[in-house]
Amino acid sequence: MKFHWSLWMAVVALAASPLQAARYDIDVAHSGIQFKVKHLGISTVTGRFKQFIGFVSADEKNATKSKVDVTVDITSVDTQNEKRDEHLKSPDFFDAAKYPSARFVSKQVSPVQDGKFTVIGDLTLRGVTKPVTLEAVFEGKAKDPWGGERAAFTATATINRQDFGIKWNQVLDNGGVMVSDEVKLEFEIEGVVKTPAKAAKK
Repeated sequence: MKFHWSLWMAVVALAASPLQAARYDIDVAHSGIQFKVKHLGISTVTGRFKQFIGFVSADEKNATKSKVDVTVDITSVDTQNEKRDEHLKSPDFFDAAKYPSARFVSKQVSPVQDGKFTVIGDLTLRGVTKPVTLEAVFEGKAKDPWGGERAAFTATATINRQDFGIKWNQVLDNGGVMVSDEVKLEFEIEGVVKTPAKAAKK
């Protein structure tokens, strides 16, 4: 993946300080990041990113101290159409050669009710950083068969792609456009706490 690994490892080191709450590293095999956009104003195209890394630092005693940090490999975009994926990677959309990753870093976590939270953070996409609000839900915790502690979270957000410099479109005969500016983001995250012993084996 084309991440700036030195920067990422610095973030990991800070997040792993003794004062932090339980840190759940994202298990990509059991997680998903999707986006949905309207096509021709009548149907919805769904895409996903196959590669991403990050963590959720969850403080059960004080949710406002919780943190979220996710970095996505833009080059891993997949809409089940190779030609469309290549167009999305082009300068018309993500310009993946110049901006190979996107990142969301939380700035504020506010509990709403019954395991629901509002997460406000900075989304950096195509070299532009803008505030984005996630509506998040804590789905619960469980022990896996190997003794690991896992937790699941879901979240949704809506952004305007124009805000991030993604402006390509095509006007239709009826006056509409080919691709909507509004983009819906969906996160299905399962994280696992890595003990020092387990981490050493990786």
